[in-house]
Amino acid sequence: MPLRSQEHATHGAVMLDSDTTRFALWAPDAQQVEVERADAAPIPMQRRDDGWFELSLACPAGTRYRYRIDGVLSVPDPASRGQPEGVHGYSQVQGHAYTWLHPQWQGRPWHEAVIYEVHVGLLGGYAGVAEHLPRLAALGVTAIELMPIGQFPGARNWGYDGVLPFAPQCSYGSPRQLKALIDQAHGLGLMVLLDVVYNHFGPDGNYLHRYASGFFREDRHTPWGAAIDFRRRQVRDFFIENALMWLHDYRFDGLRLD
Repeated sequence: MPLRSQEHATHGAVMLDSDTTRFALWAPDAQQVEVERADAAPIPMQRRDDGWFELSLACPAGTRYRYRIDGVLSVPDPASRGQPEGVHGYSQVQGHAYTWLHPQWQGRPWHEAVIYEVHVGLLGGYAGVAEHLPRLAALGVTAIELMPIGQFPGARNWGYDGVLPFAPQCSYGSPRQLKALIDQAHGLGLMVLLDVVYNHFGPDGNYLHRYASGFFREDRHTPWGAAIDFRRRQVRDFFIENALMWLHDYRFDGLRLD
């Protein structure tokens, strides 16, 4: 069964069962899009009138893929759930297998919040942060807030120039290690919050302008370029689905919006 946040997801690669994955890309500027797997020939996606391209095929967890636009440009999935080779590399289909040790965790009252902000790279990645949790709990910390971890270029930085917001930064560890970090924190009575960036994309690795220019509006600008056009439903759904992924699939206790 799909994860709860993926049951009605419109963007990205969603595993429908253990062997089948549904791919969906909003690319209104493209005439043709293919799913290009690392170990197989490209397969054309079906184009709808509203700019969506879709395809379901036998594709297990761990499969590396990208989208080929109009036969000339290969790009990662903007809703990639895993990006092991960085912002310019293949995306990776993510499975659902993780057994939570503390599935009944319900969080803590907000008035108890003593928040410790964490730069994940500085503490050695997801596993490194997990090693510090007992010390932080002993200090009286009741919540940790992770600085942005949506995939950004390079091995480490502040995280505010991310371009693939569904993919946990690969240089910090795997999606499974991130879940284990959150699970361990809950076992120690710690809430885990996440800093998310929904007001801009970084410039390096952002391919959306090449096939989905409607993601942006030219009458509003940020220091990083054209502003994101939240007037469009496809754009709003992209970020709503991202928030649901962090809260449902990873069990973060809350989000801080940049």
